[in-house]
Amino acid sequence: MADIPFDKRDGYIWFNGELMPWSDAKVHVLTHGMHYASSVFEGCRAYGGEIFKLHEHSQRLVDSARILGFEIPYTVDEIDEACRAELAAQKLEDAYIRPVAWRGSEMMGVSAQKNRINLAVAAWEWPSYFDPEQRQKGIRLDIAEYRRPSPETAPSDAKAAGLYMICTISKHAAEDKGYADALMYDYRGYVAEATGANVFFIKDGVIHTPIPDCFLDGITRRTVIDLAKARGIEVIERHILPEEMKDFSECFITGTAAEVTPVGEIGPYKFTPGEISANLYKDYMALVYAHQEKAKVANG
Repeated sequence: MADIPFDKRDGYIWFNGELMPWSDAKVHVLTHGMHYASSVFEGCRAYGGEIFKLHEHSQRLVDSARILGFEIPYTVDEIDEACRAELAAQKLEDAYIRPVAWRGSEMMGVSAQKNRINLAVAAWEWPSYFDPEQRQKGIRLDIAEYRRPSPETAPSDAKAAGLYMICTISKHAAEDKGYADALMYDYRGYVAEATGANVFFIKDGVIHTPIPDCFLDGITRRTVIDLAKARGIEVIERHILPEEMKDFSECFITGTAAEVTPVGEIGPYKFTPGEISANLYKDYMALVYAHQEKAKVANG
């Protein structure tokens, strides 16, 4: 399945209020979202048939669209239902769900006030974002050439398609060198995030993580911070200079796709996946499957 191009797959896609055959879900080449990046998206995961923190993802999609200056013509609850309908139509239990909203093709140019706002939801199997063998020993990250821009120059609070251009460039460059991903600095030179995941460091039993003031405060990021605090682990959110990475013992990244993934190397800096990273991964997986355990108890 992984080798099949996405436009050649079978099943259904929820598209502007209806489920349609996967191959029929198409947009015109002069779609504004493709030319001018007037598009926002989300990434959710389903575990055992339940989409984890779905409502938070749907709310962020709506908020992202508003930051880009358009209103999605569906409520947050309706987007939730669209995601569930798509998951059921695909007959998947464990899956990745991608809601996306964009300006259509009614007007072509920077100005596009009259363009239709479209919404689609797709779902597919996506077992692991990183190679399982690399993940077990800690993935390797390059240091990206491009930096996360200032919130005065780009809408950093939105999960907007245009903001991921430099992520794709950076991830491709890293993979060409044999790395799994890249770490990005921000416009001031502080440590920011990986191309699609937030980053955490550990020193003397304390977790340190960058302040998300020019990149997304990830839903998984917030979840893992809560899990760490529930274990009594101190979490410090602060600006982190690149040279500080030499003093940290552990490192891991978090994201819907990445979940909780240990890091063994960032450029010249080395880390050893340890107990805190392992425990938070276990806690996170227990949380995303908690509904199954509740169902088992309820059913005796």
